[in-house]
Amino acid sequence: MAADNPSPGKTLPNDDVIAVSDEALLKAESFVEAEEGAANRLMGWAGRISTAIAVVMSLFHLYAAYAIVPTQELRYTHVAFTLVLSFLLFPLATRFRNRVRWWDIVPGLFAVATIVYALWGGDDFTDRATSPDRWDVIVGVIFIVLLLEATRRTTGLIMPVVSLFFIAYAMLGPHLPAPWTHRGYDLPRLIGHLFITLEGIFGVAVDVSATLIILFTIYGAFLQQSGAGKFFIDFSLALMGGKPNSAGRTVVLSSFLLGGPSGSGVATTVMIGTVAYPMLAKAGFEKNAAGGLLAAGGLGAILSPPVLGAAAFLIAEFLKISYLDVIWMATIPTCLYYLSLLFMVELDAKKFGAKDVTFKPEMSLGEMTKRYGFHFISLLAVVVFMIVGYSPSLSVFYATVVTLVLSFLRKETALVPKKLVKALADGSIGALNAATTCACAGIVVGVVTLTGLGLKFSSIVISYAGGSLLLTAIYTSLIVWIIGLAVPVTASYIICAVIAAPALIKLGVPDYAAHMFIFYYAVLSEVSPPTALSPFAAAAITGGDPYKTTLQSWKYTLPAFLVPFVFVLDPQGVGLLLAIPKGGSWVDILEITIKTTFGLLALAAFAQNWALRQNTPIERGLLLLSGLLLVFPSLIEAVIESIIGRDISYTYVPGLIVGLGVLLWQYRTPAPQRPALTV
Repeated sequence: MAADNPSPGKTLPNDDVIAVSDEALLKAESFVEAEEGAANRLMGWAGRISTAIAVVMSLFHLYAAYAIVPTQELRYTHVAFTLVLSFLLFPLATRFRNRVRWWDIVPGLFAVATIVYALWGGDDFTDRATSPDRWDVIVGVIFIVLLLEATRRTTGLIMPVVSLFFIAYAMLGPHLPAPWTHRGYDLPRLIGHLFITLEGIFGVAVDVSATLIILFTIYGAFLQQSGAGKFFIDFSLALMGGKPNSAGRTVVLSSFLLGGPSGSGVATTVMIGTVAYPMLAKAGFEKNAAGGLLAAGGLGAILSPPVLGAAAFLIAEFLKISYLDVIWMATIPTCLYYLSLLFMVELDAKKFGAKDVTFKPEMSLGEMTKRYGFHFISLLAVVVFMIVGYSPSLSVFYATVVTLVLSFLRKETALVPKKLVKALADGSIGALNAATTCACAGIVVGVVTLTGLGLKFSSIVISYAGGSLLLTAIYTSLIVWIIGLAVPVTASYIICAVIAAPALIKLGVPDYAAHMFIFYYAVLSEVSPPTALSPFAAAAITGGDPYKTTLQSWKYTLPAFLVPFVFVLDPQGVGLLLAIPKGGSWVDILEITIKTTFGLLALAAFAQNWALRQNTPIERGLLLLSGLLLVFPSLIEAVIESIIGRDISYTYVPGLIVGLGVLLWQYRTPAPQRPALTV
């Protein structure tokens, strides 16, 4: 939470320092709560009990990472902890906040009872999956109702409604119109599949939540409590300060570093915004542009290794690959994202006529790094352990231990008992949103696997696209984007991974490229109205217009919209995922990276309406053409082929010629009298 992180020591040049008001902070925090749930702030016995349960939950999962806990016991116990804490910490309605009522305790007890019933039944219980008895059905219905209510409390109403829609689809199959019809399943058969087997609620998504997501939230909480978040912002300010574009650069660098401790796009936006917005305003950034940049930085935190969004862990599980492989796949796209964002910031400095912002840190960059640089070791430890050969679960376990030990290098960062308890409690509480989402999404996954909806849906999409990979990719991106407007990133990825990914894979796209495509478009829901929480939170801080800020964030996140198409449409595209194309070599990886980089720079200049100077309308159009020829050639090919009626062979040379031609023309023509201040 931004309010819990004091800004680093600094002074700005004038007395009229622009500050973020308490009212703005509270409004911004409300958007964090909209993503993570409006949790109770419990005091007294209720606070102590809920904290104790959260601490025990964290300790159990740390033990499970190191020792061997059977799969069924681990998943069921994880969900039991999740439901109990969800009912205690998230109120039935906002007006009941900050107190625990009987209607919070009773559902928690029932949730534990249903899990105990399932575990107590042992092998006899699991053997009844296809023909559950009466009590199995009753307990299963109670459990699903409790899960839907817990998910509603933590994430909102949409995900439970979507789950109910899928349950209805499973039961009403024979009554649906073609091509959606199927044999249909009665309540006992459906409950058996969703509640008893490990292919429904307790399936892959819950497994990832219990073995990876919660461990990474614990790891992030340890980093946060040891002061890593504050250090990364201080470090970014000290490294980037002292120049007209230092404010924008600080946002870019700090958002990348804060991806690990924060783990949330909205929280990162708020955390950085409280510190960086006064600098952006002093430098001359317009309110909506500043908010858009902050939101884009927050979005980048979800895309950045070593700790991506929760959906990234699911990619590894769905594809049966190492999480380290997912990190490698995200490396080049992340670099491209931040390179484009940094280039836009440099253009902003020219465009807004940015002013110098004096920054006087409490200590020099060298001294700061000497005192607190061990936080970098903590941040990178998880990747190092995976490279050495440890499993992701063990890697994050040992990285958490390293963070704990290194924190004692400085007295002010030491995780003493009080801080340690807070870190353990925050770790579990921070996982509740993702955990309930994963469990509820298990209903969707279970119905899809039971009814064969995934293959049916992919056939429908391909049919509508006429077998065109380009149209299938566009339709898929729209489906993911629309679903992402309503549900959290994790749920959006899970739903689309089982219903939309098969369409791309059927048309020859490698499975890992299809899943990364869906992951990136699921993340875009963070900056897409009407649920654009990150831009709305940024607008609350800057005082800008929420929708204008959202449009600005779209501009800054242009690479996130277009780079995924390279994965699936360009034969060399998988090179951006550090995979050698079929029949190719590492040269293809280098070539596609260079082409995409130049294309993104051209598109950034188009989006900013500024290259070496302000663009004329013709120059802006040519930069757009140059960028599309380099980044999105399939679209240009499709349009030209439809006009001339025959196939053409694409080459990146025209894109480079057009882009370089615009730059050369601008270099040789006079600049405007004054910078353009319009956005």
